[in-house]
Amino acid sequence: MNRVAVTGVGSINPLGKTSSEFVENLKKMKTGTGYITQFDSTGHKVKVAAEIKDFDPCEYIDKKSARRYDRVLQLAVAAAKNALKDSGLEPQGVWRDNAAVLVASGIGGFKTLYREFGVMEKKGPKAVSPYLIPMMIADMPSGIVSMELGLKGPNFSTMSACASSLHAIIISSMMIMHGYTDIAFAGGAEATIDPLPVAAFANMTALSQSEDPLTACRPFDRKRDGFVMGESSGVVVLENYEHAVKRGAKIYGFINGFGMTGDAYHLSATDPEGIQAARAMKLAMEMSGISPEDIDLVSCHATSTPVGDLSEIRAVKKALGKSSEKVFIQASKALLGHGLGAAAATELIGAILQAQEGFVHGMPNLMEPDDEFTGLNMPRQTVNAPIKVILKNSFGFGGHNAALVYTKDQDYGIKGEKN
Repeated sequence: MNRVAVTGVGSINPLGKTSSEFVENLKKMKTGTGYITQFDSTGHKVKVAAEIKDFDPCEYIDKKSARRYDRVLQLAVAAAKNALKDSGLEPQGVWRDNAAVLVASGIGGFKTLYREFGVMEKKGPKAVSPYLIPMMIADMPSGIVSMELGLKGPNFSTMSACASSLHAIIISSMMIMHGYTDIAFAGGAEATIDPLPVAAFANMTALSQSEDPLTACRPFDRKRDGFVMGESSGVVVLENYEHAVKRGAKIYGFINGFGMTGDAYHLSATDPEGIQAARAMKLAMEMSGISPEDIDLVSCHATSTPVGDLSEIRAVKKALGKSSEKVFIQASKALLGHGLGAAAATELIGAILQAQEGFVHGMPNLMEPDDEFTGLNMPRQTVNAPIKVILKNSFGFGGHNAALVYTKDQDYGIKGEKN
């Protein structure tokens, strides 16, 4: 099978519009959470969210398209263009003829849907925009990125709630491994800081109701009370290793293995024992040919919900055994908020950048770890450390579990074959 190299990263999120800004704010442990400005939160239980401030889509898209595109599409294009620039691929090159695009979204263009529903209520069905459907459907981030960049290979989307973008990266890796394409733009985009989803998540007690933006998101902390809604987009350029070497590409590292399972347990709650989440991690390690002792960092899904964080740590302990006491355990949502379908891709990019820079960002709101988290290596402050092997987790409503192993160096191959 072909090896899968990461040759470009691009993200736009509450901590930065460029990789350099993103990684610097991770190092500084800057929180992206603030009071909601995208709508009037009067009457809402939740007053805070992690918004991307001062975003101008016209920096990435022509003015006419920018007015038409839902915010989720604007973010997807921005991240994809950042990733393209970072990859060093010639924007007009022939490589585009079979380049794949899997830029997922858990919810899609909700802002357009909500707005047009209001239009119909006030003005009747004739006033509804003919662009509602293409702006709303969850596959359109892939479609728009394909059109904006001229990518003509496999083009579709995965949709598995908050695991959507990690599944997109996994499926893209599969396609490269098996020779369907040499290059893929994979990741996710989400923009749902809007009245209805915020109210819905709040009413199901998933969101933190803290009114202090600096401490609202507290993964692994005893006083955690739910996640903070975020928005973001993250896209990685994945490439057949031989193709990347031939063109002299910069290589960040490799996607060496992955695992996917289902809880078969509940609509929205995770299995509190994390049995199938642990199996996904074990499958990823087995495919990568690594042992728990090889892992330096677990980039957790950890949303700051009481049951979810506990379930994940139980799963980590099952999968890693005694090594779970030594490995760095990190929750980037402490700083980024929860980008839903885009969260995993954005967090993976954050972890890759930390590996490049040799540090692990801290979680400043981890004041008092829950009893089951004591004794684990969850840094509250940023620490310098060599990071070569990352285990990335992502879980979604419906019991979707995904885990992925990224290695910075060429130490491991698929199914344990050393290179």
